[in-house]
Amino acid sequence: MMAGGGLTALEKSIVKALLAKGERNQDIHALINYQRTPTVNFGRISGVKKDKKIVPATDEQIEFYKKRKQSFDPVTGLNLYDDERLIRAREAMILAVTIFNSSTYKFKTGMFAILANIAWTYLLHEFHQRKDGSILNADGTTFALSHMLSRTDCPLSKGIKNNLATIKAIRDEVEHKLLGRSDPRWLSLFQACCLNFDKTIVELHGRRLSLQNEISVALQFGKLQIDQAAQLHQYDVPQHIAALDALLTAKLTEEELADLEYQFRVVYTFDSVSKGSAHIQFLTPESEEGKSVHNVLQKYKISDELYPYRPGEVAAMVSKKTSKRFTLSDHTDAWKRHKVRPAKGDKTNRTYCIFHKAYDGYTYNDAWVDLLVSELTKPAKPGDPGNNGDLFPPKKAAEAPKVAIGIPPVLTTLMAPGKGQS
Repeated sequence: MMAGGGLTALEKSIVKALLAKGERNQDIHALINYQRTPTVNFGRISGVKKDKKIVPATDEQIEFYKKRKQSFDPVTGLNLYDDERLIRAREAMILAVTIFNSSTYKFKTGMFAILANIAWTYLLHEFHQRKDGSILNADGTTFALSHMLSRTDCPLSKGIKNNLATIKAIRDEVEHKLLGRSDPRWLSLFQACCLNFDKTIVELHGRRLSLQNEISVALQFGKLQIDQAAQLHQYDVPQHIAALDALLTAKLTEEELADLEYQFRVVYTFDSVSKGSAHIQFLTPESEEGKSVHNVLQKYKISDELYPYRPGEVAAMVSKKTSKRFTLSDHTDAWKRHKVRPAKGDKTNRTYCIFHKAYDGYTYNDAWVDLLVSELTKPAKPGDPGNNGDLFPPKKAAEAPKVAIGIPPVLTTLMAPGKGQS
């Protein structure tokens, strides 16, 4: 509870009434100072006793004051009456993680996106309420999360804003379509959201509000096989979800994609530790260890397995998935329009494409196929010629709709020297 150095008018009236009831000075002093910042010295109580102008509080006021003093959480210091937004923010994020980690629930992605949006909204509402004294728009509604993210006084970094904008896009998709088995697809985004939330609430309101000790790391019954998991969920994710992934990815630069505050990456290494050492470590992006890991992740070896498709294969896959004719000429128009690769050389956009020096050619990944499919299958706007089912849409119609930015998760496995990479 924040207060000034002296007693407030309410505190003075409470002290006056308790003194009149015969309560001891030291007991009154202890009650007033409980969870109060800053505390007041003992002389303040004596000063109230001598001041005859102070009107004693009523019994109802005394009862509520004591009830409020008994409503502080001993761990966080939050009060049910004074800090309701922060309590709701923390509980919404804890619920998001609890539901996502539970084997009981299947609606994981949707619930996490919804509850995380609520948690961040409450957290930023508290920020603006303390800063400006109001969180109301002209029409009486409260600030939306998207509005607070766009304000110049938003306290969040660009990476965190990008992460939240993507989660909002996922939440909006939940309202209209089924998500299938898309949970693993956005795992890195959700993990980054959790770490960002804990970092932000600690920076704004102190270490006591950290969630790090609230939820333990989930245990597994099987070994984590990264390559098998990646292949498996490709077949379980609906096409419209894969298309959303591709459209979100297309809005980000390579630098934004690599931001550790945008998406979290898990690095597995062969290492020996003592019994007292942690087996799992979470590194913040700004730490020296975090910067080192970031640099390593930027330099992972590109495998043919990540970019398996040649142009002819891409054209065939797009035609099959859309039931529309898509030629190599259409594919050429597409990579030129999206600036995926140069006419020659290795300066490609590795979100979609890499250059092989060995046979002087280019190959593409699933994200590129998903992007092309999404553009061919999206509904045409009124007055927009769109696509005619034979040719790739003209540039204007082929641009990705202006949705929130995002990226599909990237899970990188670093192996010990000589063991290769997945």
